[in-house]
Amino acid sequence: MNLNERTLRKLEYDRILERLAHHCVSEMGKEMALALRPKGKLWQVQEGLSETTEAKEVLRLRPNIPLAAFHDIRPYLRKTAVGGILEASELQQVASALRISRQVRVFLLGDEKKGDDKKSAPILTALAEGLGVYREAETEIDRCIVGEGEVADDASPELLKIRRTMKTIQNRVREKLDALIRNPDTQKYLQDALVTVRGDRYVVPVRSEYRSQIPGLIHDQSASGATVFIEPMAVVELNNELKRNQAAERTEIVRILRDLSLLVARDAEDIGVSLEVLARLDFIFAKGKLSAKMDAGEPAVNTQGKLKIRLGRHPLIAGKVVPVTIELGHAFDTLVITGPNTGGKTVTLKTVGLLTLMAQSGLHVPAEADTELSLFEHIFVDIGDEQSIEQSLSTFSSHMTNIVGILQEVGPSSLVLLDELGAGTDPTEGAALAQAIMEHLLARGAKTIATTHYSELKAFAYSHNRVENASVEFDVETLRPTYRLLIGRPGRSNAFEISLRLGLREDVVKRSRSLLSQEERDVADLIEHLEANQVTAEREREEAERLRREAEELRRKLEQREQAFREKEAAILEKAREEAYAIVRKAREESDQIVRSLREVMNRAPVKEEMARAESERQRLREIQNKLGEEREPREGVAGPMALKSVKVGQTVFVPRLNQKGTVLTLPNPQGELQIQAGILKLNVKLAELQGTKEDKPKIGQTEYAAMARGKAREMSRELDFRGTTADEAIELVEKYLDDAYLAGLDSVNLIHGKGTGALRAAIRSYLQKHRYVKSFRSGEHGEGGVGVTVVELKG
Repeated sequence: MNLNERTLRKLEYDRILERLAHHCVSEMGKEMALALRPKGKLWQVQEGLSETTEAKEVLRLRPNIPLAAFHDIRPYLRKTAVGGILEASELQQVASALRISRQVRVFLLGDEKKGDDKKSAPILTALAEGLGVYREAETEIDRCIVGEGEVADDASPELLKIRRTMKTIQNRVREKLDALIRNPDTQKYLQDALVTVRGDRYVVPVRSEYRSQIPGLIHDQSASGATVFIEPMAVVELNNELKRNQAAERTEIVRILRDLSLLVARDAEDIGVSLEVLARLDFIFAKGKLSAKMDAGEPAVNTQGKLKIRLGRHPLIAGKVVPVTIELGHAFDTLVITGPNTGGKTVTLKTVGLLTLMAQSGLHVPAEADTELSLFEHIFVDIGDEQSIEQSLSTFSSHMTNIVGILQEVGPSSLVLLDELGAGTDPTEGAALAQAIMEHLLARGAKTIATTHYSELKAFAYSHNRVENASVEFDVETLRPTYRLLIGRPGRSNAFEISLRLGLREDVVKRSRSLLSQEERDVADLIEHLEANQVTAEREREEAERLRREAEELRRKLEQREQAFREKEAAILEKAREEAYAIVRKAREESDQIVRSLREVMNRAPVKEEMARAESERQRLREIQNKLGEEREPREGVAGPMALKSVKVGQTVFVPRLNQKGTVLTLPNPQGELQIQAGILKLNVKLAELQGTKEDKPKIGQTEYAAMARGKAREMSRELDFRGTTADEAIELVEKYLDDAYLAGLDSVNLIHGKGTGALRAAIRSYLQKHRYVKSFRSGEHGEGGVGVTVVELKG
């Protein structure tokens, strides 16, 4: 993208970069922010915007990002790479950067062992992959360097030993000197009763006239000469030993710093890469913070020169800002904004230019979500009074010099912003020049927004395709501009109305109107008529938009209610199923207990009282089995409805959508539709919508089995024939039959299901595999019915 610094300065782009840099935590991030420039490729712009969007979302969901301030350690890395030794404080800065790099990596990539999702921020996580983890260097530096750049005592065993020795020597020196200054015989020679240090040697302050009274070495004297600092002979050797240990300490510290520097040097190149990535992330998260601060969002970006800003706000204007809604490149390529001065025309130009620069730099813009901006190769600006005293250029000459340069470079991928075009010269000639310039820009394919106070240019916009009028609204009642941009409505000076409001005599105003030419009055009347029509159309559009929003809100509420109803219905159904299953489980447990009791009774002597008890228990079992059978029935409209494949006239069916039963009046037509009577309603429904009722279930084999169950156990049949039933019906019959057979003490029974397709046989055998009383089963042999019969052996 070709942009000169003048354009960036005029649109105050540098102030946006300053705000961006303010949100960076590192100097390297701030350097990137201040060096940011608009991009010329669509993929670059989209990537930059996506980075900002991801960072903003991460900060919204997890604001505690561990991206703390870190130093620019690149000079230290270069120093170690050539064998240099870093100072303790420099090593601490390196360790801090390594720690932040590791923590940010974990923050963005998550715990890989736990399989944390990385898809929510693909760009940021891809960058985080470039952050290295240098645990050894980080841990060693943190262990060895403590406080404000101090080497820890336990940085090495040798250093610990040396410092302990030094501590012991210092204590001995102090003990001797303390004894000296507490001695009444020597106190009178001392200037002060204290121990101090001169040249790394412990000394005492002695009055100059008594220097000979304290044997020792003089190391210093006061400025007045009244005090000399003497190292008593009693501690000279101890101080010498202390000096030797201090030298050994320095040697050991240098060795420790050298080893730590070598650890850094080993990975210096990779650490440098991690540092660049960390700075890049700092810069990206600063973009996200700036977006949140400005309440901005990601705009759509195109390369067709189409621009549509909805409720865009200038990001540098403090306080309440009147948002601007403007478009360009759709129905028109040139927009002429007319109206009074101080009405906000220049702010509109700057807003369009600055938001375009921000979007092309990958920054969010303070506008509504459906804002769309175009990628321009050139952005040309002529805004403000650039009169140069040194160059002796007038306002007009200065503007025209800029415009000459613009016309030389302008092309189809250009955005041109011109403020007060043609101003500073004769109005007639200025208007003519302005029109000719806009015609040239239009012919070159540029997208142009120009502000002017020339009324002649209003007619130009009406008479040319791809050119549109606009104005900044002015409130005649308050005599103030509202700063609201009205596209399609040219601006008016409102001089007559304003004069009347300010108290000018009406006859003077009438005379003023009469002095206008007929053509000027016609143009004024035409503009007023067009404005009235446009105001009406705008009101109708706003009303239609309001109704659309209301309808959308109603639709949304209905969907929410429907969803809530479905969820409530599902919860009720689930609760009903759970209650039914609980009843079935309880009934099974009671049934099993009764069967065990009856078996115990039947194994005893057939005493009359015992038989009476057995009969009573059998009756209880039948009641529970009947209850169990009822609970296994699907409940209409609740769980497990019976789908119908065919119906007969007069058949009773269940209609779920009405939640009631109905009677079939006609058979289904080829489309599957039939007529039913539900109460007083006759309606057409599809067969697929209907469900069967409980009374429709076949009763095949039930009568025989019920009669058999009512007989005595010893008279029970060893066969159950349930051919012609469905799988569910057969399982229910077999379940009751096996319970009675087990109770009767039968060792085996024959289940007659027939051959058919084999589906019924497969269903029964699958059920038998899980039955609590079944020991084994097999197909019948040649004389037993073959594969049409299953022989079941019961447990003892």
